[in-house]
Order: sequence, then C-alpha cells, then structure tokens
Amino acid sequence: MTSGIVTAILLIAFIGLCLWAWSKRRQRDFAEASRLPLEEDRTQREPRA
Repeated sequence: MTSGIVTAILLIAFIGLCLWAWSKRRQRDFAEASRLPLEEDRTQREPRA
C-alpha cells in the first residue's frame, strides 16, 4: 500500500515537472540557455592580437 502511494506521488511530481518544463513561460528562458555554449565559444575564439 505504501509503495503504491509513493509511486503515485512520484508520478504526479514527474508529470508536473514535464508540464513546467514544456510551458510557454519557460520557453524563452530555455531558448536563451540553449544558446549559452555557442556564445561562450564565440568569445573564446576571438582573434588574438
């Protein structure tokens, strides 16, 4: 019985996390974060004097 309750709570938490990650409010933040590695590479590869 207890393991079933724990499983249900974890399932609800997982679904909630998925909904949060795919919400439109988070889309801009994740798009910005996805560009960070490219921006860091660009700053490291600037021509040297």
